[in-house]
Amino acid sequence: SHFGLGAWQPPTLLPGICNTSVMALPIPIYIGYDPRERAATNVLIDSLYQHSSLPLAITPLVTPQLEGQGLFRRQRDPKQSTAFSFTRFLVPQLMGYQGWAIFMDCDMLCRGDIAELWAQRDEQMAVMCVKHEHVPGETVKFMGEVQSAYPKKNWSSLMMLNCSRCTALTVDYVNTATGLDLHRFHWLSGDHEIGAIEGGLWNHLVDVQAAPDASVGQGGPHLLHWTLGGPWFRDQRTMGGVLAAEWFSARDDAMKLWD
Repeated sequence: SHFGLGAWQPPTLLPGICNTSVMALPIPIYIGYDPRERAATNVLIDSLYQHSSLPLAITPLVTPQLEGQGLFRRQRDPKQSTAFSFTRFLVPQLMGYQGWAIFMDCDMLCRGDIAELWAQRDEQMAVMCVKHEHVPGETVKFMGEVQSAYPKKNWSSLMMLNCSRCTALTVDYVNTATGLDLHRFHWLSGDHEIGAIEGGLWNHLVDVQAAPDASVGQGGPHLLHWTLGGPWFRDQRTMGGVLAAEWFSARDDAMKLWD
């Protein structure tokens, strides 16, 4: 009934194989994908599994695939700066409205163990995110895209979704609701259903928040987010200064051939 996309199911335990211990199920992670940010997506995926202590099930949200399944049919909105502005809200449906999943934008780099974020899940909440107070001073961001200002800006760029409590995000709703209703979480009964991802380590906004002066091991951010555009764009090769250099180093590591 889910347009051919089966709900995520836990792996079956086989007789005599690891049944004496609790198997860690993969963490479902959905990444917003834009064709212009293919390099960013691939480097993010590599950075996630290189640092994770738990297995991951990573799915890029590729718009033509979702359109082909009948799940996404919106026309491009003039205020829509990326291909995944709205597709992120299909994650609960893709999960069959069961269990938890992480969504993140592709313009990120993971420097820490995503299992530590996963451990913050709170069953009392429908969604968990970093509650930024980002009021952009600019009107244009990467590639000339419009920079929109609205309450809860960047909250939806990293979400842990308690899918059974996100049933308002039907295919019809995601395809017809306004962008503000979606990104401001008007599909919940209230802000009391939005939990805070704590610690200040996740979803650090590069060149928006103060540049980190500590490494990951010394309390620096675990997840960097180039919300204004990243070094994979020709005109933004140095975006973030030393953090841009770190992104290029991560790209080199991800694509390095075995010597």
